[in-house]
Amino acid sequence: NYLGAIKNFVSLQKEYECFFCVVDLHAITVWQDPTQLANKTREVTAAFIACGIDPNQNILFSQSQVPQHTQLAWIFSCVARMGWLNRMTQFKDKAGKDKENASVGLFSYPTLMAADILIYLASHVPVGEDQKQHLELTRDIAQKFNNDFKTNLFPIPEPLIFGEATRVMSLRDGTKKMSKSDSSNYSRIMLSDSTDEIMKKIKKAKTDTHPLPGSLKETHNRPEALNLLSIFASLNNKSTEEAISYYAGKEFSLFKKDLMDVVVEKIDPINKKMKKLMDNKDYLDSIMKNGKEKAIHIADSVLKKVYTTVGFSKPNIPIK
Repeated sequence: NYLGAIKNFVSLQKEYECFFCVVDLHAITVWQDPTQLANKTREVTAAFIACGIDPNQNILFSQSQVPQHTQLAWIFSCVARMGWLNRMTQFKDKAGKDKENASVGLFSYPTLMAADILIYLASHVPVGEDQKQHLELTRDIAQKFNNDFKTNLFPIPEPLIFGEATRVMSLRDGTKKMSKSDSSNYSRIMLSDSTDEIMKKIKKAKTDTHPLPGSLKETHNRPEALNLLSIFASLNNKSTEEAISYYAGKEFSLFKKDLMDVVVEKIDPINKKMKKLMDNKDYLDSIMKNGKEKAIHIADSVLKKVYTTVGFSKPNIPIK
């Protein structure tokens, strides 16, 4: 999340009016402990701020606190086609062979994601490679809504995909995306990890028995090597090719030491700031309350236009 998203968010806030949404509604597509969910939402908020997102310059809020998201999502679920959702590969990956027991929300959440974007008439969306297909669905929904109702209400948002680590893979399996839901804690590095935890995870990261590859072509059958080199490159603001060229033919033990150093250098200050923020829950809650009110004000004006366009009575949703 840091390499593929938050690191880029920090740069984008200098150029755009940005909305940063902590997606707690998406979180419950798989079961969450209710006693922990609010704290996890605060932790993500703290991570955004600790990484450099300015809550005074941007709108930072919790998704569940802005009801217009789910209201628009229902309308979009009537615009989107089953065939479109059936093509979403991420549902197939997450549900696996047990898709009959997956929640309806896990299947249909791309329509909520479309609402998250279009309720603010967003023109650009920073996404990782794994979310590009969902943004294409958002574009299809916006286009179909505009065509069905003879309007140009919704823009057709453009993806912003940049950086070396657009798809960070598991430290235990270079063919699988790094995920919080993985059963192994050693598959991922968390922003809340201590220096010792980070070093231990990188030491245990899966590699092969060969020296590091000498070209990008050589990494095609060496996913773990490519993943670690991409992480290193992204944290150093270099290209993967530059990282490969520098470490070509060297042993993983040497490379992992350098990787540990740069990961700790980047993550440790974030970790410390997150802990300070988490000790001040009133401050975090005030940030989210302020962001919620700003988001509702904007989202409600768009939803009123949608309701009028669809033929509903105008909603009268109080801001407070």
